[in-house]
Amino acid sequence: MQYFVTSDDLTSLQTESIAVAIYDDKALSPSAEILDKASNGAIKRILETGDLTGKPGQTLFIHHLEGVSSPRVLLIGAGKADSCSENDFNTATTACAKALDSSGAQTAVSCLTDIVVKDRSVAWKARQIATNTATSQYLFTQTKPSSKRNENPLTQLSIHCSDSEVAEIGQAVERGAAIGEGMNLARNLGDLPGNVCTPSYLAEQAISIGQQYPTVTTTILEEADMEALGMGSLLSVSRGSRQPAKLITMEYKGAGDAKPVVLVGKGLTFDAGGISLKPSQGMDEMKYDMCGSASVFGTIDAIAKLGLPINVVGVVPSSENMPDGDANKPGDIVTSMAGKTIEILNTDAEGRLILCDALTYSERFDPEIVIDIATLTGAIIVALGSTTTGLMSNNQQLADDLLKAGHDSFDRAWQLPLWDDYQPLLDSNFADIANIGGKEAGSVTAACFLSRFTEKYTWAHLDIAGTAWTSGGKNKGASGRPVPMLVQYLLNRIETQN
Repeated sequence: MQYFVTSDDLTSLQTESIAVAIYDDKALSPSAEILDKASNGAIKRILETGDLTGKPGQTLFIHHLEGVSSPRVLLIGAGKADSCSENDFNTATTACAKALDSSGAQTAVSCLTDIVVKDRSVAWKARQIATNTATSQYLFTQTKPSSKRNENPLTQLSIHCSDSEVAEIGQAVERGAAIGEGMNLARNLGDLPGNVCTPSYLAEQAISIGQQYPTVTTTILEEADMEALGMGSLLSVSRGSRQPAKLITMEYKGAGDAKPVVLVGKGLTFDAGGISLKPSQGMDEMKYDMCGSASVFGTIDAIAKLGLPINVVGVVPSSENMPDGDANKPGDIVTSMAGKTIEILNTDAEGRLILCDALTYSERFDPEIVIDIATLTGAIIVALGSTTTGLMSNNQQLADDLLKAGHDSFDRAWQLPLWDDYQPLLDSNFADIANIGGKEAGSVTAACFLSRFTEKYTWAHLDIAGTAWTSGGKNKGASGRPVPMLVQYLLNRIETQN
């Protein structure tokens, strides 16, 4: 897919389709007004028939409009002209992309940046258009060859703007496309079944990224390497699986010797719960327990495409959690890389067991910031649903920066407390720390557990159990979140430091 920016006259554009917005009171966007005037009121006459009410996401093609060179004009419903929300805008731009992709038009011009979204710039709208266009074309085919792409898909999209906006919009579109492609990579990894996407498969994909981008160096640690480092917590989880664990690092170098931002992604490629076996209903969705790692892959891919001037290290501890004769048992005690002993009261709280060693390992990169991303707790879904990512941090400035990045990208997070008051819930009679804290505040105590291994640096934790995928039905699948938030955080960081 190629993206361009144009400020040429709409009526004479040589393109196969032009997309313009219509509001629910039959009002026309500025671009639609131009085409309506050129066609002697044809668009308004069509709206009078009631074929399109302007509801967000509604689409209607008009062919061979008088006075317009393009053979197709696509009308897109955008809701109320004076109160189009971010959700309405995303609904409209996604519907636009899908309609164009299935129309037979291979080139198109989008005029949807002239939709007014409160407190959002034209650059934000252009970036969302590019991201939503990229993600709308995602199709999972690797294990479903019957899924067929459109015979003549959209291959070129131009964003229409004024002459003065061309440079700004061009950069926004480039970033939006990279984010969308990074999300699609994360989605594809998440959607793969556990018998394909194993820890070894993830390692192979990391090696492939290192081969694709000269700025990325990939390193894979095997179980023997981890044992030599004392990663008893991580390796205790993999003992129950026939798939060997991997510790994957992808080092992106874009800023010389500057201290890096380290992204640690939970890579449980399948989580049966171990001896504390999960219920069978919905257990197939535990292939998504590696979506934290998938978001790290997607973020590294996006920033490498963009060539951002920043250093980022992706660290992915990857394993399965299976109920084998050698698997962890409730009551077992293991020793982490940090030397702290952990009493395993529930083997289904395994994500924190692999993350804690990866967080200790991250110290060797002398990081400026460490952010872990994990489908860590069902409790976060109870608290925040599937809309919002849970955020906890040992540094308020970092928390504020991530909240801002979530707002800027519309991939939002909500901060939960990480107070010392919760730490006693993890007390153990037999080890330095227990791996669960009881029924109360499950997401907070999980983060409190991780915080015991992050005392040497500035750290934040993103619990994406509710936002990483959609359960059940025809929309079931990985979301690619929080790639937009993570990339935006890095972009904001670069801007602040310059």
